[in-house]
Amino acid sequence: MGLLDESGILYVIADVLSIVTIASCLVSKVPQIQTVRQLQSANGLSVNGLLMELCSYTVTMLYNYTNGYAFLSYLEYPILLMQEYVLIYYVMQYESLLGKRAYQWAAVYVAVFVGFATAIIPSSLLMMLVPFTTPVGATSKVMQLIAILRSKDSQSVSLITWGISAFTNSTRIYTIMLDSGDKMLLANFGISTVLSSSVLLAAWYYKKPKKD
Repeated sequence: MGLLDESGILYVIADVLSIVTIASCLVSKVPQIQTVRQLQSANGLSVNGLLMELCSYTVTMLYNYTNGYAFLSYLEYPILLMQEYVLIYYVMQYESLLGKRAYQWAAVYVAVFVGFATAIIPSSLLMMLVPFTTPVGATSKVMQLIAILRSKDSQSVSLITWGISAFTNSTRIYTIMLDSGDKMLLANFGISTVLSSSVLLAAWYYKKPKKD
């Protein structure tokens, strides 16, 4: 019983993992952003995959926020979103995809985000979207994996970014089990851990010839 109360060692470990996860997420996508900027290329990266990942991050963060879950259990999402915005901007820039339509969709995104955050849009609609975060997030990673396998080139893909992704997704399985036990979130992070690890391995494999 002592291990399972709020002051027990299991919760101390969960808090430590949350802090480590959040700290890791502070820089998780920075190596990827730097790689894209240095090479001025997004070869091996999937734009559609990044956009789907953005949607998954956004819905998951808003879901946690509107349900009043412990802030430490999802603090990494606002941090990841800020980095995701920057990464998508540079990828779209080097893929020559920035234009009027892109900015229009960005405005729609901001309006929907604010609508959910301020409860202008009913949270019941957000609840309907949450089950889709798992397949959407998984699909985004599958698309990234396919992009690497098709091009057989992971020069623009950061191993550090995907390594941190696999690590932080795995730690969240533990912290969510203790905090809320939310099955949808557990399924999301479980699948994400497997797929992030797969992308990491594929990117590592196709970087090996570059060392010769």
